[in-house]
Amino acid sequence: MAERTGIEQIVERAVTNVLDSQLPQLREALVQRVLQEIQPQLGTSGSSGESGAPDLLTAISAIHAGSTQKEVLRALLDCMVRYSGRAALFVMKSGAATGWQGRGFVDDAEVKDFPLDVSSGVTIRVLESRTAVSAGASEMDAKFVSQFGAPAKDRVLLLPLHLKDKVAALVYADAGTEAGGKMDAAALELLVAVTSAWLEVASLRKQALKEGTVEASGERFEAPPVQTVTSFSDPFAGHAPIHAGAPAAVQEPVAAAEVVVAPAAMAAAAPAPATDAFAQMSVEDADVHRKAQRFARLLMDEIKLYNQAKVAEGRKKKDLYDRLKEDIDKSRATYQKRYGNTVAASADYFGNELIRSLAEDDISLLGENFRR
Repeated sequence: MAERTGIEQIVERAVTNVLDSQLPQLREALVQRVLQEIQPQLGTSGSSGESGAPDLLTAISAIHAGSTQKEVLRALLDCMVRYSGRAALFVMKSGAATGWQGRGFVDDAEVKDFPLDVSSGVTIRVLESRTAVSAGASEMDAKFVSQFGAPAKDRVLLLPLHLKDKVAALVYADAGTEAGGKMDAAALELLVAVTSAWLEVASLRKQALKEGTVEASGERFEAPPVQTVTSFSDPFAGHAPIHAGAPAAVQEPVAAAEVVVAPAAMAAAAPAPATDAFAQMSVEDADVHRKAQRFARLLMDEIKLYNQAKVAEGRKKKDLYDRLKEDIDKSRATYQKRYGNTVAASADYFGNELIRSLAEDDISLLGENFRR
């Protein structure tokens, strides 16, 4: 049993190191591709101006910062109300759409478990076309409009949230019930598209950690020719609509997805078992420490990704902290909120990663105003 546990630890380290090393590039490519696809609409959206590229990148960063699927989806709704008056997400299960959470309503809690009519109007148009549809309020579910109020601008936007080949959820937005409300359709479409892609990336990454296998032999091990992930998890798997007359619907199968890890990269990235800094800890404590360390890396990746010019100039002028103080302090607060009261609090993973990754192991690049 002990030998099996050791092998599993080797596997986790190998797969985690490879995926961690590739995640920043994958995230950057994802953001740039989505921005490229939606750029024509961004220039003609006619919004209040809040949907400029810097604000959108900040919103995308907030979505990417979610460490669980629920956190990602909550961040999506939080960001959507920067570009709309109201927003709601409806889970698709066995052909039914059920309210999950809402933002901007008089009582957001009332959205939960609301049974959205999917048989007609704008809803059926979205499900059939699998694309976002903007329509008059009269095409929205009459019961929904009656209960929550018609939007002042008489327009609604309904967007599909895809998980590979399935519409996993429907995302609703309007300008709100008060006059002068906003609804930037292009920005909303971008946020939903980014969320959909990021959920798949996060799910694949989690699945890869579960399914990777490595053969050990003494202190040396070799990776198999290819690591293939054939499925990914459903963020709404635990959601059961309370209004359904029958027992909870059986989850529909989700289309398979694949991610391939090059064997040479895996072998090169995997550390030897003796270098495991958490080997002497309990399984539970070691897991918390690893998660805290990975979260610190993710926060640094986000800062570098969205501040590339500042990072380059800051390293050159040796004043990184002064240029990125707001981002660093916010990220530090986020890290402390999540891990400041755990067993990982004894190790300053955020500070270590700040110096290692952002300052390239040269603390002088952070400037004289930096304090750990």
